[in-house]
This record gives sequence, structure tokens and C-alpha cells, in this order.
Amino acid sequence: MPTPIPLDLAIRNATVASSQGVARMDIGVAGGRIVQLGVVGPAEEEVDATGLIATPGGVDTHCHLDQVEPGMGNGAETLATGGRSALAGGTTSAVSFLAQIPDHSLSAVFDESMRRGEAARIDYSFHQIITEATPEIMAEVPQIIERGIRSLKAFLTYDDARLNDAEFLEVLETARRSGAMVAVHCENYHAIAWLTKKLLADGRSSPKYHAWSRPKVVEREATYRAICLAELVGTPIQIFHVSCAEVAEEIARAQARGVKVWGETCPQYLVLSEADMDRPGLEGAGFMCSPSPRTVEDQAGLWDMIRRGVIDVISSDHSAFNLEGSQGKKSGGPDTPFSKIPNGVPGVGARMPLVFSEGVSKGRITLDHFVRLTATNPAKLYGLAPRKGDISIGSDADIVLWDAEREVTLDSALMQHAVDYSPYEGLTVKGWPVATYLRGTLAMRDGAVLAPEGAGMFLPRDRYPLGAPSDTVPNGFKAAEIP
Repeated sequence: MPTPIPLDLAIRNATVASSQGVARMDIGVAGGRIVQLGVVGPAEEEVDATGLIATPGGVDTHCHLDQVEPGMGNGAETLATGGRSALAGGTTSAVSFLAQIPDHSLSAVFDESMRRGEAARIDYSFHQIITEATPEIMAEVPQIIERGIRSLKAFLTYDDARLNDAEFLEVLETARRSGAMVAVHCENYHAIAWLTKKLLADGRSSPKYHAWSRPKVVEREATYRAICLAELVGTPIQIFHVSCAEVAEEIARAQARGVKVWGETCPQYLVLSEADMDRPGLEGAGFMCSPSPRTVEDQAGLWDMIRRGVIDVISSDHSAFNLEGSQGKKSGGPDTPFSKIPNGVPGVGARMPLVFSEGVSKGRITLDHFVRLTATNPAKLYGLAPRKGDISIGSDADIVLWDAEREVTLDSALMQHAVDYSPYEGLTVKGWPVATYLRGTLAMRDGAVLAPEGAGMFLPRDRYPLGAPSDTVPNGFKAAEIP
């Protein structure tokens, strides 16, 4: 008879939601990992989860936490403060970004980001942003990938970040050779610039016209273009923050052709709309992000794409700016045109409760689908599985206990982030995380974050199946493999 495994923690009588289904069972934890499921033995710590739902800790693969800025500065949110908000909302792992900083090597920014990571409250990794695909930078990319960064980020818009088609092809080629995923922000730079110029010339400068400057067609065009170039090279890509069904349809058509492309959306596209930016003065600035929130009707279309599996990840795109202060959204004064207002909304703490409430509580998706959207699929897509993203034997004991009946009205203080507002202020959610465990250690209970700075660890990523290049390229000619 095998010797029973001594357990550090037993969570008993929970309704356990994994990616594979939902069942009433116990969870046994030892050494920070899940080692038993079903009926488990005695443990040093016993938790009665009767009446609660247990899900894996959320995996947020798109959030800007402690992103290094020019001059080696940082934005409003650190891995410590953002990690606090994440734990309060049921997220235990996040993938942030390594910026490409002028006059600094990629390795220097990586080293600085790792230094900041020593204060992280959650487990973390990074995407490497490429904003200038120079020969020197691209020669350095494989070194960064080998240090455990298995994904690159490309922008097709923004003055200081966009890549042209030739540069994007360089990124796709390097990613293919190195075994990395490419994440893409898809909007047509020139179309947005043209529309912005016309809007401002016509006196249309308030935050509501942010949505007019980047209608669905500019996102759809850039998505189609990004997919076609990735298909040409044979590099797997994820389309970030899909805002509407029309864009998701481009992904669906490519998936039907066998292209390795995945789609992600965010809570802001499921609960906010362009009407939120149509508020007096600069109040609408707090809802500005890119792509822009669309209409209430577009929200219904996105949920349909989620149920179809075309959109299979929901991340936060937590890009935090204060409203007030010298670097805030309102810093330019009351007459600031939309084109000069920082883009981005905070949401790392709100993501899981919003998706639970809007999805599970309202009957749009099942509990196991919720798990796949917020934990399992992002972990698989970015090489964090099977360690992260599910409740299964051998996985890290990142576990969230939910009270599915609890109703909570969101506000900025409840989010516990560092910024001075939440775009979800006043929204009521049904379903709330009452406890979060990080690798078997209680990290949050009843809103009190217990994990200290430094509780998180870096998650290096090796080659993994979804990040492998495609053999299906035009004419069978693997151009990216030719020196």
C-alpha cells in the first residue's frame, strides 16, 4: 500500500471548476502543488469550502505592470501594487511587457524588469515589445527568448510604437526561427491619423470622438493584414483586444484555413461602450482605450464569438493612468483634444469578477468555460501550462474560492490598485472571490491581501506546442528559414 502523501492544505467540500468540468470534491496540496483531488487525506491546514466554488487562479496574459519607460522610469502601476489588485480579484499570474527603450539594449530593460519583479506579489512573465525592428535589435531578440520570454508584441499603430509591414515581417521571421508567439495590436495607423486630422479640423475634439477616430473598419483591416502576413511566414499569432464580432470574423475565417491565430478580448469591450466617453468635459477620458469600446449591440456579438470559441481568452489589458496629476489623463487641461489624452484603462483586479458576473451569473457561459477563458487558455497559449491555469494533479496550487451569490458594487478602493479611478465604478457584479491561494499559500481573504511584496516569482517559458511555427506556408516555401 503506498504511503499517504502528507498534505499542507486540504480544501474540502468545494464545487471545483476546472477546464474539464465541474464536480464536488476536495483538493489536496503539498509543496505548493495540487497532489490529490477527490477524497483527500488529513492536512496541516483544513479549509471547509462548503457552498463555495473553487477555480484555478486567473492567468492574465495582457497587462502593463511596472513596464519600464524611457529614462528607466515606470508607469502608475507596479508589480507590487498591480499584484495586490490582481490577488484581490482572483488573478495569481500575469504576463507584463518588456519595452524597447531608445539607447538601451533589450537585455538592460530585461534586467531592470527582473529587478522590479523582486517586489511582485503574483507570479509573472513578460512579452518583449518590438517598436523598431533594426538589425541590431532583431539580433538580440533570440537571446531574450532564450532567457524565458517566448512571446513578442507588435503594434500596427501609435506614433512611437508602430511597425510597418516590412518590420512586422522581420518580427514574424525572428519569432518563427526562435519558437515564439507574436501578439499584435491591430489598428491601421494611417487611417486613424487621417480621421483624427479631419475630426480636429471640424472641431470634434472631445473624448467621444476617440471612437470616431478608430472605427471598426480600421481594426478589421489591420487584423486581416496581420493574419495574412503571419500566414505567409507561418508564425503563430494572437490578436489582442478584439473589440467586435466583425474583427473576430477575420480570425474565424483564418482559423478555418488552418492558420495558427487566436483571438483575445477584454472586459472593457463587454461592459463599456462608446457612450461612456460622451460625458461632460473630460470625464469621458477615463474610458478611453484602444481599440475603442464599441456599442451595446457589439457586446452581444462578442459574447457570441466567445461561445463559438473564436475568442478564447479574456485578459484585462490593464494599462493604468491616473485621471489627475501631472501624468494623468486630464493633465493637459479641459480643452485637451482626444488625440493628446493617454489611452488605457485599469482592470487587472476587475477582470475575473466581471467575467464571472457577466458570463456565468447571467448564463452566457458555463463555469468550466469561464475557467478556460480566464486561466487555462491563456496559460496554454503562452507556455505557462500545465503548471498554471487549471485545477489538476501536478499544477501549482493557485486556487480561488468564490461566493457565487455575493453581490458587490465595484469602486476604485475595492480594486486596491495604485491609480485614482476605475472605469467600472458603480457596476454591480454577482459572484465574488473570497479567498485566493498562490502556490498553496493564502494570499487574499475577504478582501485583505496577505501576500507580501516578493511573494511572486518569475515564470520562464520554454518552447511549447502552440508557439511552434506552422508547416503550412504558401507553396511550401519556408522563406523565413532562408538566411
